[in-house]
Amino acid sequence: MLHAFRVRSRPPLVAALASLLLTLCCPPASAVSVASAASVTAHAASYDQQRCGNTSGRVLLTLDDWAFDRYERATEVGAYLRGRGIRAAFFLVNEYASQHPEVARTLRRQGHWVGNHTWSHPHLTGLSDEAARREIRDGVRSSLFRPPYGDYGPRETRIAAALGARVCTWTVDTLDWENTDGRFPDPATLRARVRDAPAADKRGGVILGHLFSRFPDALPGIVDDLRAQGYSLCRNTGPTTPVIADPLRC
Repeated sequence: MLHAFRVRSRPPLVAALASLLLTLCCPPASAVSVASAASVTAHAASYDQQRCGNTSGRVLLTLDDWAFDRYERATEVGAYLRGRGIRAAFFLVNEYASQHPEVARTLRRQGHWVGNHTWSHPHLTGLSDEAARREIRDGVRSSLFRPPYGDYGPRETRIAAALGARVCTWTVDTLDWENTDGRFPDPATLRARVRDAPAADKRGGVILGHLFSRFPDALPGIVDDLRAQGYSLCRNTGPTTPVIADPLRC
């Protein structure tokens, strides 16, 4: 009773100061919730899907799909890039990667990121909600997700987010996947496409290539050209895990 009496008997000025301190030090739970939600929304708005959270100014090389003729090609490329101090991101189709789990494990040991490229590489926007969710859920476990064909929208972004992944596309498409008369573009052509790409798309950007094309053969020249033009590439700082930081640690 004495404590209650003292609280009620505070002078008006003391009571007002106490109330102000309580508000500043311990805001109501509703205010904290609103602030947290605003922070999350602001972060989502600032995340650049084309740059995959790459705010470093360095160039991120990415290789998609699978090396269908020889699966070891992925880790050979990984070893080459590690030897040059470069970290790349490999987005593997899990229908094939699950048959050779050592590929993803080796790439991560080599210091590369391994991302989710769905189970079977479909056009997700043509699937039902459940089928799209299943394709993403059954992909390689990773917090980076690349929609096949770059075909996605708000629905696919939400589904991926609910599964713990954020969308990662690209700023420079080498078009290495174009197949004319049974042939992919040669390394010299791919090298020129990257060399001539806009500076704004390369600095802090993401370059798209594929494991099944001639892109791996073009990589030595692409790396040389980028460095000659004054660009740095994402640095290989050792083994990675399926949980990939945002922003990317390039």
